[in-house]
Amino acid sequence: MSLAARVAGIGVAGPGLANWDAAREALLEPAAYIRSPTVVPAPEALPPVERRRCGTNVRLALAAGFEAARRGGLLPEAFATVFASSSGDGDNCHAICETLASEDRLISPTRFHNSVHNAPSGYWSIASRSTRPSDSIGAFDASFAAGLLEALTRIAGGESPVMLIAYDSPYPEPLQAARPMEDGFAVALALRPPDAAGLLLGASISNEAPAVLANDALEALRRGVPAARSLPLLALLARGVAGSTAVEYLPGLALRIEVAP
Repeated sequence: MSLAARVAGIGVAGPGLANWDAAREALLEPAAYIRSPTVVPAPEALPPVERRRCGTNVRLALAAGFEAARRGGLLPEAFATVFASSSGDGDNCHAICETLASEDRLISPTRFHNSVHNAPSGYWSIASRSTRPSDSIGAFDASFAAGLLEALTRIAGGESPVMLIAYDSPYPEPLQAARPMEDGFAVALALRPPDAAGLLLGASISNEAPAVLANDALEALRRGVPAARSLPLLALLARGVAGSTAVEYLPGLALRIEVAP
């Protein structure tokens, strides 16, 4: 069975990909892509206290999500949300591990508050003043595809609009050596029902091989950050014409995605 939705808006934050305009240009003209460290913007929509407390993942997620909402012509508070991350907040995990390995093993309330997998969802609700339903998913390297399936299922169940936000950022060492990650990356898709305006996206599970990117730098990014497994889909959306691709899902499976105007 194929699940479907219209893509109303897209947001991106990644290395050399400051927003969807930059990402679309890089995906349409890969030779012009210049890799540079991800710039993580300050989450201006958060109150000052929460702005100081939140980490890289929250900042990435909010940047991509707010951009997708703006491009979709809707207020962020209008969206039910699905947040997807392979590993959660690496900086916070590292800091908690350091504390637990020290003589003084008292965890700060802020660290504990940020340690849960749905922390970005909470910050989103504060920043957007949203009271809509929200899910937080973790499926290791399959997290983007799992999040997209969840978002499309919500659309099929009558929820609308729905925002998918997938995000990942590196761990500090020594955890980075065990779970290498190229850089921070986030992507957001603002989704509406199939009878709305926008590119039509349909997805179904298949056993085909995931698509790879011809450009070496973009392919390294796709392989190096789980949320960037979305890049073949973003390349298809950037072209804005009918086509299909496959993104990585569980072992031996892919998510086949078809796009139509």
